[in-house]
Amino acid sequence: MSLQPLSRKNWNETDIVMELAAPEQILNWAIETYASGLVMATAFGPEGCILLAMLAGLGERGRTVRVFNLETGYQFEETLAMKRTILEKYGIDVEWVRPGSEAAELEMRSGKPLYSVDPAECCRLRKVEPLRRSLIGHTAWISSIRRDQTPDRSCVDIVDWDEKFNLVKISPLANWSRKDVWGYIRENDVPYNPLHDQGYASIGCYPCTIPIRIGESERSGRWAGTGRTECGLHSQERTRE
Repeated sequence: MSLQPLSRKNWNETDIVMELAAPEQILNWAIETYASGLVMATAFGPEGCILLAMLAGLGERGRTVRVFNLETGYQFEETLAMKRTILEKYGIDVEWVRPGSEAAELEMRSGKPLYSVDPAECCRLRKVEPLRRSLIGHTAWISSIRRDQTPDRSCVDIVDWDEKFNLVKISPLANWSRKDVWGYIRENDVPYNPLHDQGYASIGCYPCTIPIRIGESERSGRWAGTGRTECGLHSQERTRE
């Protein structure tokens, strides 16, 4: 299967080919195409851990991809511990990317945690803006989102132009299901956050994340009771021609 560099002229053709390609092929193509311009963001979710395992499977060239985690200051201890787990198993040292001082300054003035006053602004300052800064100078970024997770993600292409951050966005697992994810983890002994065994289907910051009940949607434990399912990283208007 031939995967060609992405351009406006071959975008539709690339979409079709990517739908038939294995995630490992997509990652290999991304490394060959974007080289040092490629970066990956991970929250150490099961999908992200799978992609890290696949990068490691590509050998040294896979380990050269810069990988970072948006360390908001509110991550579970179990999530933070995944950095060492990934390093020990795959030799990939995930970088912490921390927010600027804006959120702390707002909290100092109000006397309240920003997540309790304005969760959307908290996400923007602790996740969206740090990601934006981290993507400067890069030409493509790898995400671990799937189409069946939320309505905002349902139309994502495996390779797409990210209007919000102004670079190519590559989602190798976009057409996978939750069943596919956990099947791969079991078959390949991929490490995952132990909180998943305690009912947490999707794990974000601890003030805004709770376990889900049987029959609830995968991300219903995020910002529970607010109607939100996204922090803003993957929400955007699709204006591509």
